[in-house]
Amino acid sequence: MIRIAIANQKGGVGKTTTAINLATALAASGHRVLLIDSDPQGNASTGVGVERDARARSIYEVLLGDCDIAHAARPTRVPNLDLVPATQDLSAAELELAELPDRAHRLDQALDAAPDRWDVCLIDCPPSLGLLTINALVGANNLLIPLQCEFFALEGMSQLLRTVDLVRERFNRDLSILGVALTMYDRRNRLSEQVADDVRAVVGKLVFETPVPRNVRLSEAPSHGLPALIYDHRCPGSEAYIALAREVIERLPAMRIAA
Repeated sequence: MIRIAIANQKGGVGKTTTAINLATALAASGHRVLLIDSDPQGNASTGVGVERDARARSIYEVLLGDCDIAHAARPTRVPNLDLVPATQDLSAAELELAELPDRAHRLDQALDAAPDRWDVCLIDCPPSLGLLTINALVGANNLLIPLQCEFFALEGMSQLLRTVDLVRERFNRDLSILGVALTMYDRRNRLSEQVADDVRAVVGKLVFETPVPRNVRLSEAPSHGLPALIYDHRCPGSEAYIALAREVIERLPAMRIAA
């Protein structure tokens, strides 16, 4: 199973929106997708229509060893897309994990023991570089970085890249950067173009060709418990995530085979 962590320690960069809609687009392309909500806010769970009272087993129980991935995963209304939800209990996980000797490897171990039910796993990380995000980076093969087209974008990314180097050195030599997805892109705004140029100057071809535009429908969809690709598959945001999914598949040969 290919494992992709979707991370950025900055909040409000479209990380959860990217996780939800990329997962949906990959599922629509025929891949069996597991989405893990590793953010205590649980927005990815809400965004695919899993209400809070339907989250009896969550990633919290998985990380603490009280439940395995297979029993925590539940189907969503999106065909081929399963979810391991998050609850507010996850807020306490950072403290509880800190007391465990293998605290950075809990998710990795759980995914290693997961059944061969899915082709790809997407992990939606919280907006921080704490133990929940570290667990995702240790458990993942690839990292996708959503990057908002704003003035301080590169500053935040540099901190994340330093963390990636640390994770590679200490825990996971196989972690690679799949790509940087430009989000909240506005072609009418010169700043968006400038940030895109600056990011490409720093990380080059790691930047995906498809920018995700600012789009009202992307913001509306979660309130209906639907990915934007289902809420309005013809809106510019949905079309961008479909194109981004194609790029992800193209960058991962194993996914091309699975398709």
